[in-house]
Amino acid sequence: MRARLVDWFASAARDLPWREQPTPYRVWVSEIMCQQTQIATVLPYFQRFIEKYPDATALAEANENELMRMWEGLGYYRRARSMQAAAKHIVAEHGGEFPLQYEDALSLPGIGRYTAGAILSISSNQRLPILEGNTLRVFSRLIGLKAPVDEKQSQALLWSFAEKLLPRKTAVSDRQTGPAAVNQAAMELGALICTPRDPKCLICPLAKSCVAYARGWQSEIPVKSAKIIYESRTEYAAVIRDSAGRWLVRQIPPGARFAGMWDFPKAGPPEAQDLTEFTGWLSDQVGGSLKIGQHLLSMKHAVTKYRITLQVHQAVRHGPKPPAPWSFHTADELTHLPMSTTGRRLLNRLRNQGTVRTGKGGVAPEE
Repeated sequence: MRARLVDWFASAARDLPWREQPTPYRVWVSEIMCQQTQIATVLPYFQRFIEKYPDATALAEANENELMRMWEGLGYYRRARSMQAAAKHIVAEHGGEFPLQYEDALSLPGIGRYTAGAILSISSNQRLPILEGNTLRVFSRLIGLKAPVDEKQSQALLWSFAEKLLPRKTAVSDRQTGPAAVNQAAMELGALICTPRDPKCLICPLAKSCVAYARGWQSEIPVKSAKIIYESRTEYAAVIRDSAGRWLVRQIPPGARFAGMWDFPKAGPPEAQDLTEFTGWLSDQVGGSLKIGQHLLSMKHAVTKYRITLQVHQAVRHGPKPPAPWSFHTADELTHLPMSTTGRRLLNRLRNQGTVRTGKGGVAPEE
């Protein structure tokens, strides 16, 4: 099975930049970026990231706003902060070089069993198993696992299978048949062949060893304990400009969704169940005299289990300088600041549609 897998990988492997130079640092960056993000989305981000932060020292010394702006659009921004925290630890404790001992790697912020195994096996050909979305699907179908894959016993079984798939002994320099090849091949098989829907079983190199294929269980495996129940949610945002044409924004505080990013005034439940409550919340936040005006646009997006509709309104504010963390910024200034996904979309929409100042601190569509 292993031989068929790596033979297939030798001819089918995608040309990915971190595979050209699989240093521990580059593999680490790629693994973190690819968590819950499609590779096609990651590719341009990876290239820009490596150019700006070519090693752990550069990442450790990065300006947080610039780092978050670099990460903007990938989502799950905690990943970037964890990477910088890990980079600082690497500089302080390991001379700026990613640690090659498993326990040392595992102790870094944002790195768990899978990520540590992936980094060290791919970069250094160490015999460490991996289990993530793609390999979990491949392995559970191969062994015909009908129990939920997130149960403790299932996890133990799958990790054991992942370890047994690796060669017992291999030369560190043998990247063609060693753990580096086997682990990447298993992930690649899940990404290209053993897909969640409509797997390409007829061209799969492991089809004759697959229990799910033999019994027609492909659509039933992997089994999960419970499906996510999505909830609809309405949130509200306001667009406010001062007499100089600058927009009112804030840096989102720690603990909140998109913490550290910049955004327009925005709130939803429990602070704002409706537009009236949003008006009260915003008035408390920014002070002065506030009036919510016309509805400008609606935006839909998803965050974890929520399907959110954001209702954006024009607003006019009179009064002194707003309290921290609120401040006015030009569109050009916001271009260089990291913004939430909806904040960036809203800024781009306003710029593309064109807006003019009302002269009273509000904003109105161009005529």
